[in-house]
Order: sequence, then structure tokens, then C-alpha cells
Amino acid sequence: MKCGASAMMLVTALAVAACASTPPLVVSEATTPESAGLVDIRALVPDIDLDIRYAGSDNFVGTRVDGYGAARCYLLADAAKALQQAELDLRREGMRLRLYDCYRPARAVRHFVDWAGDLGDQRTKPEYYPRLDKRQLLGDYISPTSGHSRGATLDLTLMQCRADGSACVPLDMGTPFDFFDTRANTDSTQVDARQRENRQRLRSAMERAGFRNYPMEWWHFTLNPEPAPKVFFDVPIE
Repeated sequence: MKCGASAMMLVTALAVAACASTPPLVVSEATTPESAGLVDIRALVPDIDLDIRYAGSDNFVGTRVDGYGAARCYLLADAAKALQQAELDLRREGMRLRLYDCYRPARAVRHFVDWAGDLGDQRTKPEYYPRLDKRQLLGDYISPTSGHSRGATLDLTLMQCRADGSACVPLDMGTPFDFFDTRANTDSTQVDARQRENRQRLRSAMERAGFRNYPMEWWHFTLNPEPAPKVFFDVPIE
């Protein structure tokens, strides 16, 4: 979703509504995951693999992101149950999911926008956006609102495991997670046939569970239909 530069600097519900089509978007007043209807995925799959990048410094911002006080994955109940089903189905095939991000507080999105506007901070350029000027990131890649804040979008990859379910290794997807480049497009022809096949395996598994892929990012999936398509949450993850 694209908005004008002035709207990107606002941090209230008015900023969200100003960038929205009718009906207007709403910022929830929930203050806890429970009051927002968010479920910790480990309540459903206790041993699911979590690599929540924004809770640490291994991400494109280069530091812990606002709102991520813990490395946990929250989703609205319908999305959490669908993800549980995807994981259980894959385990029967000797595979598992690794989760990079799930529900994302709105304050984290504002952190991304502030980072994108700081042109003096180029520390992560070689790893995350080597072929782009940082000013190009605002818009298609970094927006003032994110579907993650609606509680039914997540970022993840696919792992191949041994027959006993151990020693799971992420499949080669051709780019890292959060790589800002057309090579990260799900159907990109800039990666090799095996990498495209791995992306298709991930997409097929998630589609069977009811998720749709965002074509610009092989790792990005949203439950279809979304349970709360016009509501954004800003509950911190603790």
C-alpha cells in the first residue's frame, strides 16, 4: 500500500485512515495479545521453529525493532490454526516450517519507515539491498502500514528434515529473507530451477492451508480471506 510522504511521518490512526480506501482502516485499542484475539503459535505447535528476526539485530534495520520485546509468533486464531495445519501436513512429508515474522506491531512499521528515511545509515545495504538506493525502499518494499499488523500475515521458509524429523535444514530459495530485490519475487527467473522449485513447494504447502503468497516476496503469506482486513494492532510482543 502506497501513501504520500507526509502520511508516512504520522503515527496516529488518522495517518492510517488517510491512506486507506473506504471503509477506513481502524487502529485497535487492544493493549494485550489476548484482548486483540492473538494466539501464540507455540500454544498450538510447541516445537515449531522460530527465527524471529526483528527481536534481535539480524535484520535489515540492524537492531532490535520497536515492539519486539520477545521472539514470539502471534496470529489471530484462524491464521494460527491454518498455520498449525500447514506445519502438521509438512511434517508428514519430512519437512517443517521456519518462521521469521508473524503479527507485527504498528510501532515496528513506523520504525521501518524511520530507518528508511535515515539515508546516513547504510550498514545493511550489502546484505539486504545491494542493487537499490535506500530511497527506493519506501513504497513497494516498506510501507507506512503492513498487513502483518492485521494478525494474519507471516514470513517463513521451508526446511527439509531427516526421516526422524531431526536435523532440519532450510531449503535454498535463491535469496535471503527480507532481500530487497526483484530476485526475491516468487516467480523470478533470476534464480535457478531448483530454487524456483523450492519456492513453489513452499507456496503450494501454504496455499493448501488457505494462505496466499505476496508475489514480490517468496516468504510472505496471508490467510485468505483475512479475519480482520481493516483492523491494525499495536500490541507489543513480550
